Amino acid sequence: MNAPDPIPNQPTINPRPVPAGMIDALRERFGERLSLARAVREQHGRGESVYEAVPPEAVIFCESTDDVAAVVRLADQHAVPVIPFGIGSSLEGHLLAVQGGVSVDLSRMNRVVVTHAEDLTATIEAGVTREQLNREIRDTGLFFPIDPGANATIGGMAATRASGTNAVRYGTMKENVLGLTVVTASGEVVRTGTRAKKSSAGYDLTRLFVGSEGTLGVITEITLRLYPLPEAVSAAICFFPSIDAAVQTTITIIQMGVPIARCELLDANAIRAVNLHSKLSLREAPMLLMEFHGSEAGVAEQAAVVQAIAKEHDGADFEWARTPEERTRLWTARHQAYFAALQTRPGCRCQSTDTCVPISRLAESINESVAEAEASGIPYWIVGHVGDGNFHLSYLMDPDDEVERAKVEELNVKMVRRALRLSGTCSGEHGIGLHKMPYLVDEAGPGAIALMRSVKLALDPKNIMNPGKIFAL
Repeated sequence: MNAPDPIPNQPTINPRPVPAGMIDALRERFGERLSLARAVREQHGRGESVYEAVPPEAVIFCESTDDVAAVVRLADQHAVPVIPFGIGSSLEGHLLAVQGGVSVDLSRMNRVVVTHAEDLTATIEAGVTREQLNREIRDTGLFFPIDPGANATIGGMAATRASGTNAVRYGTMKENVLGLTVVTASGEVVRTGTRAKKSSAGYDLTRLFVGSEGTLGVITEITLRLYPLPEAVSAAICFFPSIDAAVQTTITIIQMGVPIARCELLDANAIRAVNLHSKLSLREAPMLLMEFHGSEAGVAEQAAVVQAIAKEHDGADFEWARTPEERTRLWTARHQAYFAALQTRPGCRCQSTDTCVPISRLAESINESVAEAEASGIPYWIVGHVGDGNFHLSYLMDPDDEVERAKVEELNVKMVRRALRLSGTCSGEHGIGLHKMPYLVDEAGPGAIALMRSVKLALDPKNIMNPGKIFAL
């Protein structure tokens, strides 16, 4: 397997100018909801990746599917790129306007359209965030479990096929999106899927758009599966003498079929950062943060089995968080680990790589990656949704130090190659964007990439939908 080319400090920029006539038409249609201000454009031309901002030429704040369709029809007419924008939390350069164009901001499309509690479904606009959705449906006794950490928009989560801390029990966005409303590259509005639990009617267009990262169309509405709030929820933390012991515990839990809801790994470096940021006093040692859902008896049974497994691997006694307040404090700290780590090295940027491997190969993948991280001398930290074989190794690097940047990229290449060698994937949940394009070629192979290009060009012949992402045309 050939090593991917080094990732440059900045991607190749090849903008297609937005004609003045299109700007005039957008201004007439949207008025003050069209912004040409540099600060607004820069905000919409970056995410949480290591890349500097590459701003679009204009930002349009859409408030309906019709608004999005109007923008895309103009873009199609003038062959101008369109980049969907939710909340800006992506990690792989999805939002950079590398070929110019306009950013379609969906954050004002934030209505929960309808909830069908009896069918365990809800239809929402793309700008609804996961926290907002769960607040608004709390009184129904239901919840939406997909939790990528950041309070991302559901549209962005669908576009990147996100997952997160609950995936080990509830799956990813792929399993939990029933249908979509999408604006295609020609500006046509199409609907995919239904609220039925299953279907064998025609091509599965819903799955085609989920994970397409805005390269095939703009997702404006999503119909989701919901789940009953569990009768009982308990969270526990358990410390281990080594990362390997924690990982071996996780592997045994999954292989024994324990229906654990969450199983998160934090290494000592991540805990040190979380303690400083969230004013906690957790032991600075490898830790599993686990959550159990079910009936009172079921939760107790799950916890007893997992505690016994942990003891076999020298895990400490469980420390329980049984009240909602205690659980919220722990999970909030976990979700803030990214920003907590950034504060430990002022002025740094965080390059985070996530891979996912079959659960039986997880220990090998993490142990070898940790050894390389230790040898590098660059500050790093690890969190992982290890219950489904997914972990994140993040380096805190000086963005102005070319040697350090190159070393981090070399480490990322090694980690990805290892995952592929172990029958895993280059991206468990971040998506491809710009940064992981070379790795996708190694993972999928030229035949599959050619097929993806064919689909892209069939649906987007002018290459205006978030061009330059996932693979090169």
